[in-house]
Amino acid sequence: MFILPRGRMLQDTRQSEIYNLLQVHRTCTITDLAQRFDVSDETIRRDIRQLEEEGFAFRVRGGVTLKETAAEAPYLVRRNQNAEKKQAIALKAAALVEDGMTILIDSGSTSYWLSRALTKPRNLTVITNALDVAREMTGRNGCKVFFAGGEIDYDYQSCFGPDTEAFMNRFTPEIAFFAIGAVDSRRGLLDFHYPEASLKAAICAQASRVVALVDSTKFERQGIIKALDFRQIDIFVTDQTPPPQLLTALNEVEVLIA
Repeated sequence: MFILPRGRMLQDTRQSEIYNLLQVHRTCTITDLAQRFDVSDETIRRDIRQLEEEGFAFRVRGGVTLKETAAEAPYLVRRNQNAEKKQAIALKAAALVEDGMTILIDSGSTSYWLSRALTKPRNLTVITNALDVAREMTGRNGCKVFFAGGEIDYDYQSCFGPDTEAFMNRFTPEIAFFAIGAVDSRRGLLDFHYPEASLKAAICAQASRVVALVDSTKFERQGIIKALDFRQIDIFVTDQTPPPQLLTALNEVEVLIA
């Protein structure tokens, strides 16, 4: 469980945080949410109605429950959820990149923030399947950008599939950065989208180092498909110290705390 700050928040930020809580607890009461955010019960009811209209949750007597089909929100919504955590992770990860490197950045909201953070390294070669990453990196500091095309998945704003994997597998990056949807201390690095998990598994062996980008809301979260084992990554970048059971599972991996 993570603790949210007291005090009033902007409505869209509060709704995002309510959604994050539902990802962890599945169900929350109106009373608990109102106390946590220091707002009225009616304000929380309005937030719940908005989440219900957007298809992420549904109202129950006295509270709200995560809509099971909303296991992962569309990319453009996720990109701004927990943005401060993701930005901190991105800055820590960006410090691993040196001038002239060849790096691979996969799709995901934290990958987007990493591309925003890579403002100092020059003459990079960047391989990506994410539209946002390609847009951010193209033309910056002498970077060469190779976009792995194919059919664009609207919800993920990225390309997946055999052609995308085959293109990315032609490169041998010094670092591959993977945004991870969920982490389970028993099962490894998980995802919610089969094509995304498949791509990670298919291309990770080509990189000299594999870096997982994982914000703390993903700890012990239930994904639906396995992407990678812990032994397949070299560095685990996150925003807070993982819980003991997860740290034990990561004992052969370098853990960087943003």
